[in-house]
Amino acid sequence: MDSNYSAIPKGSFVELQMQNEPHDFRSQQKSLLSDDGNRVNHPKVIDTDDVDTDVDVDLDDCTLVFSKPNSGSGVSGAVFNLTTTIIGAGIMALPATMKVLGIVLGIFLIILIGILSEISVEMLIRFAVSCKARSYGEVVQIAMGRTARVLSEICIIVNNAGVLIVYLIIMGDVMSGSVRHIGVFDQWLGHGFWDHRKLLVLAVMVVFLAPLCVLDRIDSLSMTSAASVALAVVFVVVCFAVAFIKLIEGKIEAPRMSPDFGSKMAILDLLVVIPIMTNAYVCHFNVQPIYNELEGRSPQKMNQVGRITTVLCVVVYASTAISGYLLFGKDTEGDVLTNFDRNLGIRFSTALNYIVRVGYILHLVLVFPVIHFSLRQTVDNLVFEGSAPLTESKKRSLALTVILLALIYIGSTMIPNIWTAFKFTGATTAVSLGFTFPALIALRISQQEESMSLSRVEKFLSWLMLILAMIVSIAGIIGNIYTIQSSSE
Repeated sequence: MDSNYSAIPKGSFVELQMQNEPHDFRSQQKSLLSDDGNRVNHPKVIDTDDVDTDVDVDLDDCTLVFSKPNSGSGVSGAVFNLTTTIIGAGIMALPATMKVLGIVLGIFLIILIGILSEISVEMLIRFAVSCKARSYGEVVQIAMGRTARVLSEICIIVNNAGVLIVYLIIMGDVMSGSVRHIGVFDQWLGHGFWDHRKLLVLAVMVVFLAPLCVLDRIDSLSMTSAASVALAVVFVVVCFAVAFIKLIEGKIEAPRMSPDFGSKMAILDLLVVIPIMTNAYVCHFNVQPIYNELEGRSPQKMNQVGRITTVLCVVVYASTAISGYLLFGKDTEGDVLTNFDRNLGIRFSTALNYIVRVGYILHLVLVFPVIHFSLRQTVDNLVFEGSAPLTESKKRSLALTVILLALIYIGSTMIPNIWTAFKFTGATTAVSLGFTFPALIALRISQQEESMSLSRVEKFLSWLMLILAMIVSIAGIIGNIYTIQSSSE
């Protein structure tokens, strides 16, 4: 019998659209499709809008319906990957922000920004699934158009590249030392060619980072992410234990409880540190890839992942910020890890210093490929739009990996310290990805589609995030400009 239907190629995906969707909203979804009907960057996706069917199915919680069996990660693996995305180098700058903000305001902001970040993640997942978008850029395009998508992808590239550069800077600081601090290799082997900063960072990149970065699925990194979270917990436990012991022994100066408004520079520091704290929670670019590979995925299950991750990160961040500030007080560096080259004033100080520094270097090595994954995906979406997925083009994936690693390495040799990098990314790309775009997505799509309208509380929170993001961004940029001018004078 003749049929108008053709067999579905093996490994292909079939995406079903709801027949009762309004025309205007569906037209925006179609803007993600190329002329031949295939979704951009997913050539094998088949659109079945024109297929007649009497089957009544509720697909609200599904992005893709018919696909190869989902053998992705479970909740624990997703939590590890999302936590690893969040807890990276940002944790190293938190004790320095506590030094500026004081204990009370610092802890309040860590909790507040964590809660707002979790709300924005839930909004992002809700609307991405409803729009059947498979990436951050796709849901931005559905909500605000192609120009906004390109802008969001540029923000992801700048943010992630900046974060990875920071990782390499920290590795160099710890292994080779800096102007005011001695490196681990200097302490172990003395000064020589083996502690040359650029050489050490290059060796770490080639031997450890590159093999992990070539992996083409994020759930392949679940085990390394679990190890990285464990190493971060070790770092926090050691810091907290040392601070607690010194506090009992009376060897710690009384910390500042509130911000210092006594000088112009102190006020400028206040404008700069809040964007740095928002930077610490940005994980939104990896939310959709993690959701796509979540076993038995649904928005409810991903919300569970996000809430567990947020609680874990708030506890880790608060513990690190307080203990790091208590340990080093007014001498706390922008990268607190560099402070661990001195005697901590307790027994086994040298051994604890090595555990903290070497353990966190290993943590960053394991975090690096998770951030690199979304960076590579976004660059591919932007530069090779309409091409086959990276999983089907090993050569393109390998070429992108090599080029990106080379550029990141070069960037790490040109930026002086992590404080400089975090000040600018925190005030621009990080706050945009974490709060501005998710709030705009929720507000715009809820206006376009009645079935996805926001409640009064959700609308209030969306506007609150949008206004706060704008204030933080403007204040951070102004603070950065005045800080640069002051330091040049």
